Amino acid sequence: MKPGSRREITLRTAYSGLLIAVMLVLGYIESLLPAVGAVPGIKLGLSNSVLIFAVYMLNLPTAWALMVLKVLLSGLLFGGASTILYAMSGGVLSMLSMTLLSRMKSMHPVTVSMVGGVMHNVGQVAMAMILFKTNQLLYYMAVLIFVGMACGALTGVCASSVMKHLKSIRKN
Repeated sequence: MKPGSRREITLRTAYSGLLIAVMLVLGYIESLLPAVGAVPGIKLGLSNSVLIFAVYMLNLPTAWALMVLKVLLSGLLFGGASTILYAMSGGVLSMLSMTLLSRMKSMHPVTVSMVGGVMHNVGQVAMAMILFKTNQLLYYMAVLIFVGMACGALTGVCASSVMKHLKSIRKN
């Protein structure tokens, strides 16, 4: 398939629509789950497995567009302006790190996902520190680093499993 052909554009658009729908459903299901432990704000980040998939199986501009659309649509459907602000700050930092690491051939998708999970938490806490003008949230960051690594590993394993079975759409 020639890059930029109508068929490629149509397939990428169809894949993107499907992936957005999957991310929104996963995000909604995740919002129904009870909080993990006694630490507020912790989520598994299941929809991030879709972003890892997009980084490796589609292309980076598409993965970035999916992240932005997921944040905006999730915020409008399930949250509000503050939800969008926190999710976007975490999403941008996470995607930036995953973009850079995914270009390194030696980096496994699970490792990239783990770093993405940690950086998502860093971005959200940094935004909260800016908005609330406090450094006290740095203590919370220690917990979130470990949580981000664990949840990132889980989503990375999910994405890697799916990628093994869907090699036919791998980008060139």
